[in-house]
Amino acid sequence: MSSLKVRVAKWSIGFLALSIAAVCTSANDAPAAGAPYQVKEGNKVDEKTLMGWKTWRALACERCHGAQQEGLVGPSLVESLKKLSKEDFHTTIMNGRPEKGMPPFNASKMVNDNWEGLYAYLKGRSDGKIQPGHLYPMD
Repeated sequence: MSSLKVRVAKWSIGFLALSIAAVCTSANDAPAAGAPYQVKEGNKVDEKTLMGWKTWRALACERCHGAQQEGLVGPSLVESLKKLSKEDFHTTIMNGRPEKGMPPFNASKMVNDNWEGLYAYLKGRSDGKIQPGHLYPMD
């Protein structure tokens, strides 16, 4: 094969790989239908979701649920949010589960103001759309 054909073949393969990566990245950013969050590039989120993440951090929820929400002494929220409805999440976060060691957060102004954002953040993690770690506001 001539050197020009080899270069064209390599360029074509490279272009195809970049095209596939772009499509996969775009599809991964797209939230599930009716998702309560917006996410871009895995770590840029809408304001409500960002406030939910800040609530998570301020309350140090990772002490029980793990830094990546995959569980420690508390359950994996990545798994729980696959089944838990928004209403059940609200009831759990407000009333706690004292028999399992989770305190109620109904007296927390931060939780009362941001529980829907916290749900959105955890739902995005559960859906695999929001990456673990630091989040940033969307552009």
